[in-house]
Amino acid sequence: MSQDQRIRRIVIVGGGTAGWMAAAVISRNLAADYAQIDLVESPEIGTVGVGEATIPPLLTLNRLLGVDENEFVRRTQATYKLGIQFRNWGRLGHEYVHPFGAYGADLDGIAFHQHWLRLRGLADVDAIDAYSLPIMAMKAGRFTRTSDDPRHVHSRMAYAYHFDAGLYGGFLREMAMARGVNRIEARIVDVALNPDSGFVEAVVLDDGRRIEGDLFIDCSGFRGLLIEQALKTGYEDWSRWLPMDRALAVPCEAVGAPTLYTRSTAHDAGWQWRIQLQHRTGNGHVYASAFTTEEAARDTLLTHLDGKPLADPRPLRFVTGRRKKAWNKNVVSLGLASGFLEPLESTSIHLIQSGVTTLMSLFPDRRFDQADIDKYNSLMREEYEHARDFIILHYHVGERDDSEFWRHVRATEIPDSLKERIDLFRSRGRVMGRHEDLFAHTSWVAVMLGQGITPEGHDPMADQSPAAEMAARLAQIRAVIRNGVSAMPPHQQFIDRHCRADAPAAKEPA
Repeated sequence: MSQDQRIRRIVIVGGGTAGWMAAAVISRNLAADYAQIDLVESPEIGTVGVGEATIPPLLTLNRLLGVDENEFVRRTQATYKLGIQFRNWGRLGHEYVHPFGAYGADLDGIAFHQHWLRLRGLADVDAIDAYSLPIMAMKAGRFTRTSDDPRHVHSRMAYAYHFDAGLYGGFLREMAMARGVNRIEARIVDVALNPDSGFVEAVVLDDGRRIEGDLFIDCSGFRGLLIEQALKTGYEDWSRWLPMDRALAVPCEAVGAPTLYTRSTAHDAGWQWRIQLQHRTGNGHVYASAFTTEEAARDTLLTHLDGKPLADPRPLRFVTGRRKKAWNKNVVSLGLASGFLEPLESTSIHLIQSGVTTLMSLFPDRRFDQADIDKYNSLMREEYEHARDFIILHYHVGERDDSEFWRHVRATEIPDSLKERIDLFRSRGRVMGRHEDLFAHTSWVAVMLGQGITPEGHDPMADQSPAAEMAARLAQIRAVIRNGVSAMPPHQQFIDRHCRADAPAAKEPA
């Protein structure tokens, strides 16, 4: 009989969203007696906290973890999100929406937007927003969850959340510890490597304890304690395409009912996010330090807040890119230890989710087969590069030339993979990608149209039905969406009825 090679000890280095999401997913997927799971986190290291906006795949993770949605929303002081509103991106004074879900419905096997491209300009054909249920619900401030009945228009709803990232980490921690994950609160002072294999054998704590493991998950943030400091994996710098390297984050008082979208407002040297939770609003300014100063960026951020700031802006420095190997030897990196993409399209939490779920599909034994490691690295590289190209699109395509920053990003040579997508869309509005791509064709259509690309034509296959007949079908879709939106309750009313969070306790005066 062959020797038992199963992973018996898993050590997660770092807490926060990345560490506790890894702990929750791994403990959910492994039998209670399969492996010991230790998570080491230092009380001295805070979380970055830029990941308060999410995208729809998080709902899949919540179902995997057995999360009750109402409890989750209450516990994280969350609101619902139907897309992202972009202001001043394609040009000053212009705004557009990148929605979740699809535009209309495919007709005669042809993508909906191709029929719209064919008929645009006719008197009875509205702007493409009118054919998106999430956009129209967003504009009306109404929300309901997705219907399980495929015949119901509400089955076309797709949504995500805005939440407090710190509370989310605590929510996951509670779940993981209930499943047997052992939390160790200590600072790591050394990493022990095997002299023959170069694998990580243990981490050494400041109290002298040595925590040994077979598989290590590095969630230590930008410093990459294991993946970089110990294993010298290397980092692929993408700042030539995405020169943003600084951010300032600040919460402010909530003003008015929470919106159903993340707002992204472009400024002279970057952009500002606004994310409304139930009891506060998260804000931040992502900018390129080569084109502005921290003082000017701070002034821009504070000038554009909706309410009174609740703290001083907190600075963050980063280099956009990814680790050359997300999995090296017996170390898998997640979150900021694996790479960083600015939160323009709310990908940070999703990339953690993708990393840990992909790990579970290629879960190793102690032999650590190189084929599994290579496949994992290939999949994560494709995931990061796909998201990278989508973010570059927002900067490269558009009309803004009112500052040195915008002239620079518009003139920068882009990856061939993105150039091919843009050229294909300019020609006939075509969007080709893999089924498993994070951003489906609706996302590319929304941003390309929103940034000002007007296709020269459309798919000839859309010409098979008479124009008048197809215009009538589009009008019917529009009417169904209007009725579907009117049947939804207001966003705040939905929250009050199902998942209202208690207001945070007031802090004692110093």
